[in-house]
Amino acid sequence: MEFFRIKKDIPFMRHALVFNVISAVTFVAAVFFLWHKGLHLSIEFTGGTVMEVTYAKPANIESIRKSVEGLGYTDTQVQNFGTAQDVMIRLPVRKGATSAQQSEKVMSALQAQDPDVKLQRVEFVGPQVGEELAHDGLSALAMVVIGVMIYLAIRFEWKFAVAAIIANLHDVVIILGFFAFFQWEFSLSVLAGVLAVLGYSVNESVVIFDRIRENFRKLRKATVMHVIDSAITSTMSRTVITHGCTQLMVLSMLFLGGETLHYFALALTIGILFGIYSSVFVAAAVAMWLGVKREDLIKPVKEKDETGGAVV
Repeated sequence: MEFFRIKKDIPFMRHALVFNVISAVTFVAAVFFLWHKGLHLSIEFTGGTVMEVTYAKPANIESIRKSVEGLGYTDTQVQNFGTAQDVMIRLPVRKGATSAQQSEKVMSALQAQDPDVKLQRVEFVGPQVGEELAHDGLSALAMVVIGVMIYLAIRFEWKFAVAAIIANLHDVVIILGFFAFFQWEFSLSVLAGVLAVLGYSVNESVVIFDRIRENFRKLRKATVMHVIDSAITSTMSRTVITHGCTQLMVLSMLFLGGETLHYFALALTIGILFGIYSSVFVAAAVAMWLGVKREDLIKPVKEKDETGGAVV
């Protein structure tokens, strides 16, 4: 399915060096903000108090959030779980106050708003749990990266595998750089979004790499630069359809999904935009700089001589 077809190849690789310099500067800036400011980790990573409360009627999440923030809590998480009447409240660690004292103070504010609210459970999540979550998250990220490299090396060639991993890590680091610079809250849902971007970005790279391999068979006299330009240009319609539809869904979560889905959708939005960019100007360009050629992807045809032996 195509919305449009570009008849003349766009010379993407002619400007590859300029865009790679921009990518390198952006990457270095993201690393700097990660080192200088660090991530604003959520309660799931730093520890805190978890409260579960129940209302007689569907709870007003925004009203509850304002009541909790009115007590001086700025890094709270308020969301429904199970039913519309059940609400989970996550409070950060506060010096000089125990978990019981925090829950009592919050319940007093909620009961002043609605006397029918009932406390179901209070639990303290220690920082040790947060360390385990961080370790498991990094392990998951490392396993995804290794799996992608093995897959691409088997399906295509090691130069494409290296190029795709550089492009994917470029996307991940830039997402984290945005969260570090603006000090947006980094939670488990955001981590899930980052892992989703890894898979999403490598899918775009695979489509372009597959078209490059196909063009090496068709355009036997073309230069490597022309082959890559033709491959990217021929996939532009598919890119617009796929990423456009995905971005519409993600933007609906960003603007209509509420506080719970906001940063998850924000991470996906940044990842999708930079995923398109990196697949074209990072992955394909890096593969070109690494010296990918027709012989890397297409084995030479062997001809038989008159005695029956194979001649290359």
